[in-house]
Amino acid sequence: MKIGITKFPGTNNETDVARVLKSLEVDYEYIFPDDVEIFQEMDAIVLAGGFSYGDYLRPGAIAAHSAIINELKDFVEKERFIIGICNGFQILCETNILPGILTTNTSTRFISKWVYITTEETTSPLLDGMKDKVLKIPIAHFDGRYYDLPEKIKELKQSKLIAFRYCDNEGTTTQESNLNGSLKNIAGIVNKKGNVLGLMPHPERASFNYLSSEDGKMIFTNLIGELKC
Repeated sequence: MKIGITKFPGTNNETDVARVLKSLEVDYEYIFPDDVEIFQEMDAIVLAGGFSYGDYLRPGAIAAHSAIINELKDFVEKERFIIGICNGFQILCETNILPGILTTNTSTRFISKWVYITTEETTSPLLDGMKDKVLKIPIAHFDGRYYDLPEKIKELKQSKLIAFRYCDNEGTTTQESNLNGSLKNIAGIVNKKGNVLGLMPHPERASFNYLSSEDGKMIFTNLIGELKC
């Protein structure tokens, strides 16, 4: 088993993801923008966070036109697993692999804080056994506010594609807990096939007790469990 971790110019969280995978005794390999040949050798892909290409144009916009994106879309069609974290989520939206956009926080400020997110009911195996769990996970972004047209948001809810919502420590979704102003407190979504997950919070930064929370590790253990099936 080997998991690919994307590393675009400006990506800065790939080593954090690698540290989690190493702790779970899983092999990994960094995937660079032109690594088309080795892409399909991976069993799953994690699009790591950061500021790919300096967030020029829009976060994820330039990365969305890199050589490996066609391989990424092929991964989706083959129902292989992809997790996009922060900038990785933005890239998934820029490529239309996931719907909607991530735009500027309502505060127009960069937010770096520990938050709580509640896990919604989805059909994605990446969230097996996590329904209604409240996770303590940090965010770090300037453009993390999820937005889409009202009818699209309604479709997300009806199709059970909303993965995570920002909430308080008891799991209640409130305006105060929605620091970036995302519609419906959305912190993460999945695709209809359930093999693609995008989220703005950083589970790799909440995977060890010494970081004050290891709630994020559940996402990675679910991924690995599915790959072993």
